[in-house]
Amino acid sequence: MSATETHSFARLVDRRPSITGTELVATLVPPPQFSGATFESYIPDTNYESQARARDLLRAFVTPEPPASRGGFFGLGRKKVQPDSGNLSSTRPGVYLDGGFGVGKTHLLAASWHAMKGRKYFGTFIEYTALVGALGYNGAVSVLKGAKLICIDEFELDDPGDTMLMTRLINDLTSSGSKFIATSNTPPNALGEGRFAAADFMREIQAMSDRFETIRIDGVDYRQRALEGEAVSLSEDAYLFALADVAASGQRMTDDDFDSLLDHLATVHPSSYAGLIQGAQSIGIRDVHEITDQSAALRFVAFIDRVYDAQIPIRATGTSLTEIFGGGMLEGGYQKKYLRCMSRLNALTSSEIE
Repeated sequence: MSATETHSFARLVDRRPSITGTELVATLVPPPQFSGATFESYIPDTNYESQARARDLLRAFVTPEPPASRGGFFGLGRKKVQPDSGNLSSTRPGVYLDGGFGVGKTHLLAASWHAMKGRKYFGTFIEYTALVGALGYNGAVSVLKGAKLICIDEFELDDPGDTMLMTRLINDLTSSGSKFIATSNTPPNALGEGRFAAADFMREIQAMSDRFETIRIDGVDYRQRALEGEAVSLSEDAYLFALADVAASGQRMTDDDFDSLLDHLATVHPSSYAGLIQGAQSIGIRDVHEITDQSAALRFVAFIDRVYDAQIPIRATGTSLTEIFGGGMLEGGYQKKYLRCMSRLNALTSSEIE
């Protein structure tokens, strides 16, 4: 008798998560993987000086400078030396972390969030646009206004309208005193390259670029330092054994067909993908195959981002998950997004996160 005959496994396709604006605001904190991230726990690669420099610049950006102290009689004399903020411009309210995937940008973003005192928010680009969708633009501004720091992870463009919305939000909130830190695999003046060419869109990109000081972080993908090859694909028998092992351990594993999962993701807003996997300790996907539909591929990328945030292992059969992006996708405008997803899939299907 097989594992699936002796145990009932939950299916992601049976879940219909939704999230309100109020609930979404409450989730605007670093994911559990980075709940304890600090500047001290970020270990720069000594082969790339830009990593240590980025850490030091961000620490200066979010750490208030101590007031000048006066010495001697009647307050005359020496003044305390102020920390050097490097090349960060004091006139720009934002910092933009540009670098390849796996160089620690999200760790530094979360470390900055933890170091900043006062009200602050941390979310992905998708989560902020979803907040506007749930509360309306004025409602979102009202909630975020007055925050000391707003962190935006994965600033990547799927829709020019969303980008124009975000640049407007940044402009309005920086005008009220908020600081911003954003991460992406593409510098702000190059966002949209190979995707959109509308003049209005490019003006929006330039307006955002003018608000940010760009910090470049070089390096290699840390997730792949101990990994080789492609994402692990199991035989059907090995997959059934994995189901049985998880059931015997008392953990919660989901079991879904790849096509059904892709169809289901189209019915759930990406801001609710975290709710889709809530409580799962392992995710099973059967009959994986190449994806040639760009929309389906981008939804799957957003889904894997949330799985990776939660550090949930994946067990899969069929095509290796690092070989699913077909139809020339890896040569298109979303290349870096797909490559980052492949890196994460390789880690999630290995034993490294367990």
